[in-house]
Amino acid sequence: MKKVEHAFEAGIFSSRWILAPFFVGLILSIVVLLGGFAKELWHLLTHLGSLSETDTILGILALVDMTLLANLLIIIIFSGYESFVSKIDVADHEDKPGWMGKVGFSTLKVKLISSIVAISGIDLLRTYMQLDNDATISLEIVQWKLLIHGVFVISGLLFAVMDYLTSKSGNNH
Repeated sequence: MKKVEHAFEAGIFSSRWILAPFFVGLILSIVVLLGGFAKELWHLLTHLGSLSETDTILGILALVDMTLLANLLIIIIFSGYESFVSKIDVADHEDKPGWMGKVGFSTLKVKLISSIVAISGIDLLRTYMQLDNDATISLEIVQWKLLIHGVFVISGLLFAVMDYLTSKSGNNH
């Protein structure tokens, strides 16, 4: 019976590799995001003299937004893979990010919600900047975006408080 139990547990343990294709998909999504980034950058560069100040700022905010999302995806890929699949063996690599191997699931949640708040804030700023030029943006849309952003901010604060309380209790599970 012990052999059956051991084989079953080994199968469960090996099942973590089912997550690997998800991380490959996230890597491919960064490539897709890079395409959108290049398209937006090309638009900014080719219309340099004809864009208004507002359009230029909106284009730059779009680039910042995509960069934050790409950074978030990298954190999720590295941390998720290391937390749930396998350690990434780059200990001696000179370009290894300082946070790699140190971001646990709890810290990952806080970083995730922080990035979402930043992305939501940038979207809100873009909406604010478009209010004068875009008649399709209604007060109701702005109110919904403010409400959703507020929920993200409150969620982020609650995650940070829970993380702080968990670290103070000594229970890091």
